[in-house]
Amino acid sequence: MTTFTTGAGTLTRDALAVLQPGFTGTTAPDWVRRRLAEGLVSVALFGRNVADPEQVTALTAALRAERDDLLVAIDEEAGDVTRLEVRTGSSFPGNHALGAVDDPALTRRVARELGRRLAACGVNLNWAPSADVNANPDNPVIGVRSFGRDPALVARHTAAYVEGLQSHGVAACTKHFPGHGDTSVDSHHALPQIDLDVTTLHERELRPFRAAIEAGTRAVMTAHIRVPVFDPDRPATLSPRILTGLLRDELGYDGLIVTDGMEMGAVAGTYGLEHGVVLAIAAGADAICVGGGLADEDTVLRLQDALVTAVRSGELPEERLADAAARVRSLAAWTTGMRHSPSAAGDPAPEIGLTAARRAVTVTRAAGPAPVTAPVYVATFSPAPNIAVGDETPWGVGAELERLLPGTATGHFTGPDAGTEALRAAGGRRVVAVVRDEHRHPWMGAALDTLIAAGPDTVVVEMGVPQSTPRGAVHITTHGAARVCGVAAAEAVLAG
Repeated sequence: MTTFTTGAGTLTRDALAVLQPGFTGTTAPDWVRRRLAEGLVSVALFGRNVADPEQVTALTAALRAERDDLLVAIDEEAGDVTRLEVRTGSSFPGNHALGAVDDPALTRRVARELGRRLAACGVNLNWAPSADVNANPDNPVIGVRSFGRDPALVARHTAAYVEGLQSHGVAACTKHFPGHGDTSVDSHHALPQIDLDVTTLHERELRPFRAAIEAGTRAVMTAHIRVPVFDPDRPATLSPRILTGLLRDELGYDGLIVTDGMEMGAVAGTYGLEHGVVLAIAAGADAICVGGGLADEDTVLRLQDALVTAVRSGELPEERLADAAARVRSLAAWTTGMRHSPSAAGDPAPEIGLTAARRAVTVTRAAGPAPVTAPVYVATFSPAPNIAVGDETPWGVGAELERLLPGTATGHFTGPDAGTEALRAAGGRRVVAVVRDEHRHPWMGAALDTLIAAGPDTVVVEMGVPQSTPRGAVHITTHGAARVCGVAAAEAVLAG
């Protein structure tokens, strides 16, 4: 027989406190306001909630009118994964570009300016940085979201990013523990498995997380991946061995543990949403990220009831739920204290993103190519976006080249006939071919073959992970597809 030390009201408040739900719309829904009064501590913003910074500021102010110590979370990695600038592209390059420059001071300055902008909008928890080591270049979901494939490099930039972001009172949430870099499966769709030995995991995958912990990261996000050497049965998000045994006990982490999106196929498709949430809290997670796909009051109530029922049945210890809720409230209190304290983080640096993007560009020139001085045809070869990046955010160099070279035309192509279609659309004009992870898409490589064979003066811009051999009259790598990366690439095209 289970004996409760708290009443039903406290259980309900604790169950609400561990949820980080999303919602629809650009204003605060009535149901969210009600739940904040009943114990909800966090909300999550996605691209659908963002119109512009002024609107986000008004939205977060309206929510804080209900609860001052509110955690407002966002998935703002910058680079390819942006929510604050979802409709324009990011003003900051992503991790891979920063890793390519390999100047931790620059990474810290970029993260500091990002933190300043988030804080100005009322956002105080950022589900970033990605500390995954890009050990598998064919990884379908990490790629340019990683600082690179060298664990030491990833570790020093992860630490710098955490320090910069948190200097403005925005809590960093380092992800995806214990490391999502060596996978070939996207956990949005299925459950990846990492078959590595303990030594490799500690020396490679876990090294950046140790650096983040030493840098004081306020939160860590779990990965929906199975790591058999740590736990052969459950993915990390649902594993006591990984969350409590490894992260808490072995690595000594004492901050907030946040799950990756619980409606993702790796968990919800295997365990069911409600049962998965209960298992995650029981395993040692403190906050449940949900709302990327399920963004309604019914989902919140279902998960609240599942947690309360699990405590009453004895499946979830009451003390574990209370501890999780306390950790959420503790982080909310820290961000509130930082918000009401004078910032010592330095002056705004609005151009730091473009500066970093320019430094990340690498140019390889063939012998004697003619410089680009006349209007061109920009052929962008678009792969299917993964869910983390989404398909709302524009990318490429077309818009900037249209501005710099009036008369330039653009087109987007995909599939086995992309090269032929682009060549036909170009109509004899010089082509700037824009690709993203050419090495992962054979059709993209074939398209470049077609264009370069027909026009040896073709310029190639790679905006993903540069694994393929440079080719074309000029080959430009940006290490990411943020808006500022496109600006830097267009400048390089004209300078080439």
